[in-house]
Amino acid sequence: MIENGEVLVNGRNVSAHYPVKRGETVVIHTGRREQDRGTRAEDIPIDIIFEDAHVLVVNKAPGMVVHPAHGNPTHTLVNALLYHVQSLSDGSEEARPGIVHRLDKDTSGIMVVAKNNLAHEFLARQFRKYLVDKRYQVVVRGNVQHEEGICEEPVGRAFLNRKKVIIKPSGGKDATTYYRVLKRFGGATLLEVRPRTGRTHQIRVHMTHLGHPVLGDMLYGIPSPWINRQALHAAYLEFTHPETKQRVHFEAALPADMTALLRRLEQEKK
Repeated sequence: MIENGEVLVNGRNVSAHYPVKRGETVVIHTGRREQDRGTRAEDIPIDIIFEDAHVLVVNKAPGMVVHPAHGNPTHTLVNALLYHVQSLSDGSEEARPGIVHRLDKDTSGIMVVAKNNLAHEFLARQFRKYLVDKRYQVVVRGNVQHEEGICEEPVGRAFLNRKKVIIKPSGGKDATTYYRVLKRFGGATLLEVRPRTGRTHQIRVHMTHLGHPVLGDMLYGIPSPWINRQALHAAYLEFTHPETKQRVHFEAALPADMTALLRRLEQEKK
């Protein structure tokens, strides 16, 4: 940004090594144009739960990819955000404006989006330091015996299939997942899951490791005739607001496909 003339000290360009002095004014131009990102806005409906000048909280629909990537250049949440929101943070990468954290394509639920760079860094720091309270609802196979539990197995990318994450006792990244039973259906269990860390596919891999794979999960779990994606929903998110410094929380009810799954499980139980 400095090399591109987007950072000015007292109205003039300086080098990246310039020592800022007391009383000087630094102006940072953070608004990159849409065409510079190479990502176009698309009129895609999104469920906006909350919005102010700093953050946006959305309830992501299942089946929606969060940001453009190889194989999914369009029709993502980012494309929708660019249409509905006037400003977003630059993001951690070029095609990810506003994106502080992610959900898998087929995981539904709450995400917070940063509308400026200061908000982005403030939120990202909370995720890095595990200061964000994330709670998911998930339907897993089998009757989970204990009312609550914890899985602390390290995880990492599989050597032969880089799209898959596995338990890696040696060389894996630390991962901690807490869970408690909400309801048992005999052949399945509804859990509330609280991942302390935010590793890729963490909940799905940990649940499979515990012998209770997520229903509908075609990568780690088992297919289900009653839901065509993993039965995993980000139901609750709590963080410190970047402007007010107050704790805020948001909730999103289960989507229709998971509600229908629970009804069917209840009928089977009877």
